[in-house]
Amino acid sequence: MVKIIDKNKSRIRRHKRVRSKISGTAQCPRLNVFRSSQHIYAQVIDDVKGVTLAAASSTEKGFEGFGGNVEAAKKVGLMIAEKAKAAGITDVVFDRGGYVYHGRVAALAEGAREGGLNF
Repeated sequence: MVKIIDKNKSRIRRHKRVRSKISGTAQCPRLNVFRSSQHIYAQVIDDVKGVTLAAASSTEKGFEGFGGNVEAAKKVGLMIAEKAKAAGITDVVFDRGGYVYHGRVAALAEGAREGGLNF
């Protein structure tokens, strides 16, 4: 019998492992990434209070183009950096969400660094 591996279940297990070691505070919040096949989302989260401080995604009104490619991820990274800086945040902890640090996830991180976030 052939067993089919559930990729999302594996990703969630990896994410739990990463989250056991990473936590965001008010001074250094967590930059969380979620990617779907069509879009990419990023949030800056204070885990102590349980509050989202800034958010950006490829589904926002001002976003142009397809949201499921590397260029879109870089744009979202720049957008989240801009919103975080407006909220007074410069240092973050990067949470890749169980995804491999490659492709769209790496492009989002690179865009956030270019926008002025330190991690």
